[in-house]
Amino acid sequence: MKKNMNKGIFLALVIIMITSVLAACGGNNGKNPAATPNNSGNTPKDGNAVTENESLYRDKYDPPITISTVWGIDPELKFKNNETMESNVATKWALDTLGIEIKSLWSVTDSNNAFETKMRLSLNSANEIPDVVTIGTPQLAHELIDSGLFREVGSLFDEYASDTWKSAMALDDNVWNPYTRDGDRMGIPVLDYAYNHDYLLWIRQDWLDALKLEAPKTIAELENVMEQFKNNNPDGLAPADVTPLSMGTKVKLSTWMGDPSWIFGAFGTLPEQWNQAEDGTLAYGSIQPGMKEGLALLRDWHAKGYIPKEIALWDENQTSVPAVAGTAGIIAGPYWMSGWPLSDTAANAPTAVWKPLGIPTGEDGTAMRHGTHYTNGVTLISTKMKNPEAFFTYQNYLFENFANPKVGSEFENGLFKNYDFDIADDGTLLRYDDIPGGYVNSVRYLLVRDGARIPDAQMKALMNLASGAEPTTRLEKEVKAAYGLETPAAAVVLLEQEAISFKDMFTGPPTETMNTKLDYLKKIELTTFNEIIYGNKDISAFDDFVTQWKAEGGDQITKEVNEWYNGVK
Repeated sequence: MKKNMNKGIFLALVIIMITSVLAACGGNNGKNPAATPNNSGNTPKDGNAVTENESLYRDKYDPPITISTVWGIDPELKFKNNETMESNVATKWALDTLGIEIKSLWSVTDSNNAFETKMRLSLNSANEIPDVVTIGTPQLAHELIDSGLFREVGSLFDEYASDTWKSAMALDDNVWNPYTRDGDRMGIPVLDYAYNHDYLLWIRQDWLDALKLEAPKTIAELENVMEQFKNNNPDGLAPADVTPLSMGTKVKLSTWMGDPSWIFGAFGTLPEQWNQAEDGTLAYGSIQPGMKEGLALLRDWHAKGYIPKEIALWDENQTSVPAVAGTAGIIAGPYWMSGWPLSDTAANAPTAVWKPLGIPTGEDGTAMRHGTHYTNGVTLISTKMKNPEAFFTYQNYLFENFANPKVGSEFENGLFKNYDFDIADDGTLLRYDDIPGGYVNSVRYLLVRDGARIPDAQMKALMNLASGAEPTTRLEKEVKAAYGLETPAAAVVLLEQEAISFKDMFTGPPTETMNTKLDYLKKIELTTFNEIIYGNKDISAFDDFVTQWKAEGGDQITKEVNEWYNGVK
């Protein structure tokens, strides 16, 4: 009898404990589980001390707390109303709305890799480490992660990130891979829009019409169009003044504007990325046989003047120069390019009409383009940050209210009125170039680049506009007001070729051999390819490069990449 009574008491205690736990979890409406308090001294709005079972997370901090950061300022970023990166409409918003003061440790105009240089110098000089920093360059991100100065963030994300943010991150399971070390998530991926840097071709439709030519669908048809653009130019330009196809190979062969990598896609490979081979393993695209055929074609086009004479000296921005000048006929780039930089062509060639064009196929119908990952950087949190949960207060607000806001919500028209949007007297949204005092990309003032993005949200908005729907959501209004008029049509062209979009299949951190050999291998790759295109080396130099690449670290890197791949696939 006593034994049964003790058993009953034990069961009763268990039930009481379970009930207490459920009540505690239910008390925050599932928003943020209770955190283990630290000694930061945070207090809730009523001024009472944080209790042992209460979450440190706040919708707004009172008194305010500080998040320190550093900035690499885009040279094209503008300011108005005497504002600076350190003090502007976004820092005021954070303080007034969230009780978060953004403290800038330093800022630098980010030209010629100035931000990377300053960041490395700061680390080596034992300067104060920012609480939060967003990095866009993979190499620098890996250096900072491996420095030991920044903490594991996966547990923070699991505990504090909102459901909207978590759902956006879950659209691609691979987004965490580059920033994971021994199972620990060391950086929070900065989400980007899907297909944001997939490219298509932009072509001078007015030139096609004047020459009575159809838009080219194959490489052979493209060659005929380039020949006509150059030697029978509708605007009367001399052949030497025309760039039929603008592209550049100064930095790499797979980039975001003036990209030549689709040429190799017509021969079944994509350079500078890891593609899945027929046997299911990962293979480096730049050493595949199709590269040799693509290089031979570019060599021929270079000799005929179809592509820039100084292609090896042209970076992405330089490729846009002849397009804007009205002397280029075709350029590869993202779906949003009709807004920038191609809209500037009108100042130099008023009759110019740019239209989106799908990637041409090879003889057998093959086409491939470089696909866009859902991230464009990473946010790191210092091991010394006293209130890491405050970063999630900041980002959660943006994901809930700015990423894809409902009609009637705070940010339904944009972020800050008279900066990135403004409203006409009749209640319609002004075009960005009509904003009084000029358009300012104030989203770049935020702690995380581009604020908060849900990868598939913008493409959904573009498809709605392309179908003829009137814009109602923020993203739809933003596209109509701030993007080029051809953007929805370009998005349709892009998705019509969705099957030819191939992402880099290696998304892990650099392997051991990459850390010591990859820079050298990239250098000999780009040098060899440019020498072949210029005609300074025979096409057989490609075979020599492949042999050298494999012998001097490439085979070992391939082994390491596939060991990683086998562990995550």
